[in-house]
Amino acid sequence: MPFKDSFSEFYSEVKTSIKEETFAKLTLAKTIGNTELMNIYARLIVIENDLQLELKFKFQKEEIVEIHTIDKAFNRLVEFINNPFLSAILFTTERDLTYKLNKKRAVSVNEQAPSFAHASTAFMELKEGKKE
Repeated sequence: MPFKDSFSEFYSEVKTSIKEETFAKLTLAKTIGNTELMNIYARLIVIENDLQLELKFKFQKEEIVEIHTIDKAFNRLVEFINNPFLSAILFTTERDLTYKLNKKRAVSVNEQAPSFAHASTAFMELKEGKKE
């Protein structure tokens, strides 16, 4: 996997945003050509008082949902970088971070103003669950 190292650096930003409770969502997009798999959406959920990532694989005719620990989700997502996805966007309340591959497969990471004003509701659910 030639993009594992660069995506690992990007994914460390995902984990930091979760730790700092600024994570809103993660999206893999921009496919090469017309592929069956169109997007992967990652959002936080709480299972048994633990944060997990729900990965929603959006195909042309169906959706498949998988649930992974935050660390294991990396291994699942990295296999789709460059095949078929050319970009991943981390949405946080502080900034949007875009991991992008160009036609020559050079990696760039760009930062933009945040698209989301509120972090994942999973952070609140986790706090409420630990109070009980």
